[in-house]
Amino acid sequence: MAKQGERVKPGETELKDKLVHLNRVAKVTKGGRTFSFAAIVVVGDGQGRVGYGLGKARDVAECIGKAVDDAKKNLITIPLHKGTIPHEQKGKYGAGKVLIKPASDGTGVIAGGAMRAVLEAAGVHNVLAKSQGSSNPHNVVKATMDALKKLRGPDTIARERGITLEKLFEG
Repeated sequence: MAKQGERVKPGETELKDKLVHLNRVAKVTKGGRTFSFAAIVVVGDGQGRVGYGLGKARDVAECIGKAVDDAKKNLITIPLHKGTIPHEQKGKYGAGKVLIKPASDGTGVIAGGAMRAVLEAAGVHNVLAKSQGSSNPHNVVKATMDALKKLRGPDTIARERGITLEKLFEG
């Protein structure tokens, strides 16, 4: 929802944010422990645009706000085909490895934790996903984003090959 006084451009959908992970960090000082927070947030419009962000602050609300602002700066657009992804793809970041596969209508989002948040924010309704490495939410989110960045739609493939869409789908 647009804030009061803020205008939403026509044709531009609103971004929804989802907190993936909130980490409390303690710094031991002479006067005792000082707590701060680190949050990873995913934002998306549910129609193929998605981004993630990291925020750190002493206060939880400020931390999440910073993460949302960072996520809005890192938006990518992914190709969607009938509520799913166009093809199978692997993604990797650090020790986090993910595999995403297109699924038939009615399957739903078969994915765990951090991956589910990214895929739902992107607007993918039917997908099979597997996290195959680290379970660290930071690495899983970044690996999922890597896999989504690598996705190519049929129009992109036809353009790269220098042929028409009709010729791409021939025998």
